[in-house]
Amino acid sequence: MSLKLDSESTAFTFKGGMLPMTVMELASADPEQIRDQLAGKLSQSPAFFEHTPVVLSVEKLDEPYLALERICAVCRAHKLLPVAVRGGADPVKQSAWALGLGWFPPQEAGRVRPLESVASGEDLPPDEPAEPTLPPDVASGGRIFRGTVRSGQQLIAPSGDLVVIGAVNAGAEVLAAGSVHVYGALRGRALAGIHGDAEAGIFCRELHAELLSVAGDYKRLDDIDRRLLGTPVQVRLDGDQLGITSLA
Repeated sequence: MSLKLDSESTAFTFKGGMLPMTVMELASADPEQIRDQLAGKLSQSPAFFEHTPVVLSVEKLDEPYLALERICAVCRAHKLLPVAVRGGADPVKQSAWALGLGWFPPQEAGRVRPLESVASGEDLPPDEPAEPTLPPDVASGGRIFRGTVRSGQQLIAPSGDLVVIGAVNAGAEVLAAGSVHVYGALRGRALAGIHGDAEAGIFCRELHAELLSVAGDYKRLDDIDRRLLGTPVQVRLDGDQLGITSLA
């Protein structure tokens, strides 16, 4: 639903929406330690950040607002764009606002969802996948889409799992609070656990993804083992690393 200004000619409208956002969960308030780790990630994958907007989660820190300005400067120097801070007491909120950032309250612990495996079977054309046995979470707040997610389209399941009975084309994006299941070729971007659910996963029949993300941990196409491309896989967090394993 949109809220329009009461005018014959409006300059803008307010709309509620949900955008994918990377959360940078800080375990240290030391800007130099953060700089070293970011430099290491950037050297491994130079295109990893590319001006990615991030929310700085300071929930694990005691007094993060003391170094918040320096932390933001370090992020920007490594192509990350801080847009908001999550967590912290009133001084954190005030510091964030003074720096032109938004502020979010601490995240509540979310419900953990069981993962379901992709049904095995012969590889089928991307637009003609077999009708699968759907994950139980889809019936309780998830979303089912039948067809091809075209380039430029964004498909979101704001709660539960997202099931695509078809293909995801290059340039398309699929996102879910729970897991993402693609019963066809996955060529675009897939983001699972967009609210931080580390138990979420991504499952597809044919992997060609431009980007994979679970609870904010990313892998780009260049980071994926070439032997897994074109095969059925599952993508899950293993500790703090994103793991991709074959379902063949």
